[in-house]
Amino acid sequence: MKIAKNLVPSIAYQVRTQDGVLVDEAPVEQPLEYLHGHNNLVVGLENALEGKAVGETFEVRVKPEEGYGEYNDNMVQRVPKDVFMGVDELEVGMRFIADTDIGPLPVVITEVDGDEVVVDGNHMLAGQELLFSVEVVSIREATLEEIAHGHIHGEHGGCCGGHDSDEEGHGCGCGGHHHHHHHNGCGCGGHHHEEAHEGCCDEHHHHHHNGECCDEHHHHHHTADEKCNKQ
Repeated sequence: MKIAKNLVPSIAYQVRTQDGVLVDEAPVEQPLEYLHGHNNLVVGLENALEGKAVGETFEVRVKPEEGYGEYNDNMVQRVPKDVFMGVDELEVGMRFIADTDIGPLPVVITEVDGDEVVVDGNHMLAGQELLFSVEVVSIREATLEEIAHGHIHGEHGGCCGGHDSDEEGHGCGCGGHHHHHHHNGCGCGGHHHEEAHEGCCDEHHHHHHNGECCDEHHHHHHTADEKCNKQ
């Protein structure tokens, strides 16, 4: 059996930056399992996995346009502190979920300057070329339910860098099970499993509109004095 759409491969992998820094991994003992062909991995990695068989190992370099995208300066914004209603102390490194027109978006505070805060909605690996070292551990048939939902069900399922699944349980890269889980939020997509191992998604929310993080000029029926509340 070879990897193809609607099959469920399990992969072991390591993800490194161009500088050789290890940003995410899943060992053979705890591989990442995902539904192939449903945007659950970054495009460059999923394309490289197509047609691979159990036991095959390979390396692939993924450029930003097939990974986490180029760094977008428009995703960095300075906003007033009072939009983070309910958060007593704001610190660099704190992560929030922005409610955007395209869905929830993890953002991080990069600067606290008096009454203003700078937030960045870029993925932590945006603009970087990544090296994936991969081994195909197993391949199985997907269930009809998994195909209907667009993601696998189970302990080690993930979305490795692709789009977050509806089964709340980071997208961020292969990174280790991306089903809203946020293993490390890198590599394959980040493993969004809703567990926020990476801390990509903290428990706080703020709003984001028009492709910017935390736009204080709210549209679509939001008022100008709308605040960011805890989840």
